[in-house]
Amino acid sequence: MKLAVMQPTYLPWIGYFDLLDQCDRFVLYDHVQFEKQSWQQRNRIRTAQGTAWLTVPVHQELGQVIVDVRINQTAHWQHKHWMALVSNYRRAPYWDRYQAALAAIYERPWERLADLTIHLIDHLASELGITTERVRSSSLSPEILQGHKAEPLVALCHHFGADTYLSPAGARSYLTSDEPFRVHNLRLEFHAFEHPVWPQRFGEFISHLSVIDLLFNVGPEALSAIRSGRCPAEPG
Repeated sequence: MKLAVMQPTYLPWIGYFDLLDQCDRFVLYDHVQFEKQSWQQRNRIRTAQGTAWLTVPVHQELGQVIVDVRINQTAHWQHKHWMALVSNYRRAPYWDRYQAALAAIYERPWERLADLTIHLIDHLASELGITTERVRSSSLSPEILQGHKAEPLVALCHHFGADTYLSPAGARSYLTSDEPFRVHNLRLEFHAFEHPVWPQRFGEFISHLSVIDLLFNVGPEALSAIRSGRCPAEPG
C-alpha cells in the first residue's frame, strides 16, 4: 500500500495529479504553516501574452496554518479568475465540457482557502478519473502528526497501513536519507515525472501550468497524457 502527502495547492499542475494517481491513499497536508505567494494560493494559466498568475487573496496572520487561512472577499477575486479563464480558454476544444461545473465552483462563497483548494482538487481529480482516496491531515488526531521532517510521515504510513511512502521530488531537501523509513520497515520512493506536451492555443507550448490547461485542450485524454509523463519512482 502506497501513501503520498502533499499540501493542497490552487489549481495544481499535472505532476500533482500524477502523484495522486500513483498512490493508494493521499493526505492533503493542510495543518502546516501557510506560505504567502506560494502555490498554496496561486497558479498559472496560458494567455496570448504567455502566462498569467491567478492568485487567491487572503488575510494573513503570522504563523497561520493552511486550514485557518481566510480568503479576502473584498478583492472580488472569483469574478476576476473566472473572466481570465473565459478570456483565455473559451475557444479551447473542450471548454464546453468543463466550464459549467467550474463556473458553479467560482460562484460559491468561499471563506477558507483550504476548503476552496481541496474542493477544486477533488473536482479536478474526478474530471480526470482519479479515484485515489484522500484525507485532510487536519481531520486526523494531532498525536499522529507530531515530530519533524520524516517523523509524521512515518506515523502516517503506520496509521494507514502503508508499506511505501511516495514523496514529492522537492522533499529531497529534507528527506536526505531513507533510514527513518527503513528502520520501520517502510520503503521511501521519490516521485519522478517528465512533463508531456500537448496542443495549446497561442503558439509554442508552455509547461508547468495549471492542470486546467490540459483539460480544456485535451479533454477525456487528459489522464492518459499525464500518465505518459510518468517515470519509475526513484529510491530514497
